[in-house]
Amino acid sequence: MSVFRTGVLVLTSPLSALSLRLAPILASAAKIVQDTLYVHFQPGLHLTGSSQPTSTYIPATTEVCSLISKIYTDADVHNNLDVRVLLTNIKNQSNNQHILSSVQNLSHPPEVVLTDFQTSDGGQYNPAKQQLERYATASYSCEPNLISVLLYPEYELPNEEIFPEGLNGDGEPLESHSDVVVGGTFDRLHNAHKILLSVCCLLTQRRLLIGVADKELLDDKVLKELIQPYKQRLENLSQFLVDVKPSLLYDIVPISDPYGPSITDPELKCIVVSEETRRGGLSVNKRRLENGLWELAIHEIQLIKDPLHSANEEEKISSSSFRNRLLGTLLVPPAGNPNIPAQPYVIGLTGGSGSGKSSVAKRMEGLGAYVIDCDKLGHQSYKPGGPAYQKVIEAFGSDILCPDGTIDRKAIGSRVFSSKDQLKRLTDIVWPAIASLVKEDVANAAAQGMSVCVLDAAVLLEAGWNEMVHEVWTVVIPEKEAVTRIMNRDGVSEENAKNRLANQMSNSERVEKSNVVLCTLWEPEVTQIQVQKAWDLLQNRIDQESHVPNDKPFLKSRF
Repeated sequence: MSVFRTGVLVLTSPLSALSLRLAPILASAAKIVQDTLYVHFQPGLHLTGSSQPTSTYIPATTEVCSLISKIYTDADVHNNLDVRVLLTNIKNQSNNQHILSSVQNLSHPPEVVLTDFQTSDGGQYNPAKQQLERYATASYSCEPNLISVLLYPEYELPNEEIFPEGLNGDGEPLESHSDVVVGGTFDRLHNAHKILLSVCCLLTQRRLLIGVADKELLDDKVLKELIQPYKQRLENLSQFLVDVKPSLLYDIVPISDPYGPSITDPELKCIVVSEETRRGGLSVNKRRLENGLWELAIHEIQLIKDPLHSANEEEKISSSSFRNRLLGTLLVPPAGNPNIPAQPYVIGLTGGSGSGKSSVAKRMEGLGAYVIDCDKLGHQSYKPGGPAYQKVIEAFGSDILCPDGTIDRKAIGSRVFSSKDQLKRLTDIVWPAIASLVKEDVANAAAQGMSVCVLDAAVLLEAGWNEMVHEVWTVVIPEKEAVTRIMNRDGVSEENAKNRLANQMSNSERVEKSNVVLCTLWEPEVTQIQVQKAWDLLQNRIDQESHVPNDKPFLKSRF
């Protein structure tokens, strides 16, 4: 069976029968569609008659909500699939619309249409397949030469199907509202988000107002540096919503406080919350009363447990867990650096003060890497005879020398601490000197036959040493934790620790220029797992590179 990028799955089984059938149906579909899979409830749709099958409306009930939740939950095991349940034919009580007639434009036009409808005729020219294609092209914006597939999953059901409570066809109707509000970060739109948004769409008659957390609201998020930019989150959110329910008006706004327009918009009627944010909904209503507005109806949805969560992740499906799983992976492919030799493969490891960068370097050394400590090379460059020694004396005077002829680093540090010009004057001397020593060490690593070299450098990016490496790896830690570590390690005040961090490149700036990100916030065992994962993936990349033909010799380093 061919594999297609996009597809639409038309479910014709009775709603009461779908719950136990969904998992095998999705498993069958996942073997055929690899990216985007639209799912559409069309219970009772017949594909064996002579007349053109048409889409009909079904009522919005608690049963339908449960089925939607079940689809997204079951889809979690198929990481390749971006599942989107279409809600265009699900109407709430106040909606007086009738049979659907227009073609629905989808952001990813299906290449294949699938269905759970089954017949005894399994031939290539099965009339049911032809009817399915006619139905699909009349209902959705499909790719030309659409392919149809009748799925025959193995349901493994008991002789008499017993359906879970609430999925017996007697679900309670959903109470709908003209204007509904919901809030969230909506980072890396996942299946729990999709459940929340789908319920919002089913509750909404006219307008759905969505507050998307931004700026200050992101400060306390786990791994906030890996949160997608607001613009990207907005685009993903808009595309999903217009796909699943294009008839609604979507008002998406950035919010930098917990309330946003939910406490000032007089047209709002309902707020959708989860179990953990119910108190926030109550707080919204309190503020609305203070502002002379009506309270909102509160609709609460249950959190969805994540069966794949690890010890340091939340039990629910959450964006923070998805960000956590990015640690150690290749976020951005390396651009390639023809100015340095292919071997050894050089990793530039950086991170702010207190980030645990040096501990990561030691772990990588334990895995077989050759580690170059740029801080030690900095000390070496200042020593008599070192590449920076004479130039520093000429620039700052002989009064910075100790009686034994060595440079008093504290004395020179006090001079440059409060002057950016003086600091630049110093780094313009020292950074190239360190780069020269790094080049010598990399050559030593190559002579020893080392395959991976780690350049441990706090100022890797500031000094431009990323031009000497194949990849940049950054170690991040929340600022509060970094301050605590600096205070405990160096015996300095909280203010002093914060000033150090303020004078350094921020985590976000480093991550923006990095290929791989690591975090040492949790137990040492968790850090080790991250480093091992990063190391294993690196070995795969190096192995793949070694099998790529390259007729061009590497250019000499310009350092």
